Parts: sequence; structure tokens; C-alpha cells
Amino acid sequence: MMRGIALCALAISVAAPIFAEDTEGAAPPWSMADEYYDADEMVEARHHVQMHHGATREFYVMADRLEFQSADEGDALVWDGNAWYGGDLNKLWIKSEGDYSLETHEIEDAEVQALWSRAISPYFDLQGGVRYDLEPKGRTHAVLGVQGLAPYWFEVDAAAFLSSDGDLTARVETEYEFRLTQRLILQPRVEAEFSAQDIPELETGSGLTSLDAGLRLRYEIVREFAPYVGVAWQGSFGGTADYLEAAGEESDRTVFVAGVRTWF
Repeated sequence: MMRGIALCALAISVAAPIFAEDTEGAAPPWSMADEYYDADEMVEARHHVQMHHGATREFYVMADRLEFQSADEGDALVWDGNAWYGGDLNKLWIKSEGDYSLETHEIEDAEVQALWSRAISPYFDLQGGVRYDLEPKGRTHAVLGVQGLAPYWFEVDAAAFLSSDGDLTARVETEYEFRLTQRLILQPRVEAEFSAQDIPELETGSGLTSLDAGLRLRYEIVREFAPYVGVAWQGSFGGTADYLEAAGEESDRTVFVAGVRTWF
């Protein structure tokens, strides 16, 4: 009973300054009820409010792209997903992406990131941690980036990577959602990668190294499960394109995709 009364008093004490004409010099809102209720009761009440209004711990898992890609040069399976655990201010993120070639039956590119995320504004988080490349070469990178919602509802994920060999690279991803209906959504997506130097062992040139721009049309059967189809253009530039052409490969291609987006 006393706990309930203390909670009500705490809520009133937080709201009271909103209606006060002059709050200058007043005690902080959190302490106004302390004059009337036991200190231990108020500590418990504050803890209860914080844990149920902003300090709760949640988890989220999303497979943003689980897709089959078809192109003249060969077909592949691609994944791009993430998971996080935490509250409004701090979260632990796990991210992974890669592709598996159906021609060579090998994983050609794969990575996993472990990041600590801190909210720096209502819409953006600062993230830092480590990235490990499973393929190719098994490199380790330090990661620093930002992720959030830019004006006009553009989702942005940008990060810089410093490898254990001293190579500096960066990646920027942005997405937007056009809601054609409540369940039918057209999603443009662009991903660009950059390198501060040539990396011969990875056949990567400096500057803008690659660009992946596509459109995906998905239908949310339920909010947590949405199949999609789409098309994407993938191109390499500068020294990276030169490496590919020297190996007899195309520096750009168009791929058709089909996959699912799911979360829980």
C-alpha cells in the first residue's frame, strides 16, 4: 500500500513543475515527495519507475536481408542481420553480413561485429567495437561509427574500420521506405565502401571502392515476416575495378534478388 502511495506521489512530484508558474530555486522534482514519505520507500519507488519507464532491458533480432542473388556471373546467397540487447541509452550490438557463392560453394565474404552503442541524440547512436573478417584473410578491425534516423526518415549506418594491418576503410549504408500500402513497401538501398589506401592483398584500390544500389519490394504478411523481390546494381571503381578487370572479371553487374526480411 505504502509503495503504491509513494509511486503516486513520485509521479505527481515529477509532473508538478510543469504546472508551476515559477520553479526557479525549487527542489529537484525527484525529491519533492521525500518530505512526506519514508526515504527507503522513495528509493524503491524511484527504482520501480526507472525500471519500467526507460531503464528496461530489451533484445531485438533482425535478418534485414536473407536473399538469393542471380546474375550472369553466377548466383549467391546473401545475409545481412543484426541483434541488440540493452536500454534506451546503451546497447550491445552484434552485426553480421556475407555471401556464399553457389558456383564455387564457398563463403566469399563474411564478417561479424561486436559493438557498444551509446545514444548521443534522440535519433542517433555512437557505436564502437571490433570487427572480424571470416573471409577473406581473417582480419581484425577497430570500429567507430554512427547509426540512426536522419531527417526525412532515412536510415543511416556509417562506420570507419582500422585493421590490424593499419588499413583504414569505411562503409556507409542508407535505406528509405516508401509505404505504398500498409503492408506493401518499396525500399531503395545504397551501400558504398571506401579505402584510404591501396590494399593489394585484398585487391582493393584507394578511394571509392564499391557501390551497391538497389530497390526491393516487400510484402509484410505479418509485421515480423516479409518476403521481397528486387533488383540491384553492383559496381567497383578505381584501383578495385582494375584488379577485377585484370583477373578477367566484370567491374559492374546487375543482380536480381528474392528473399525475406524477418525480426523478433
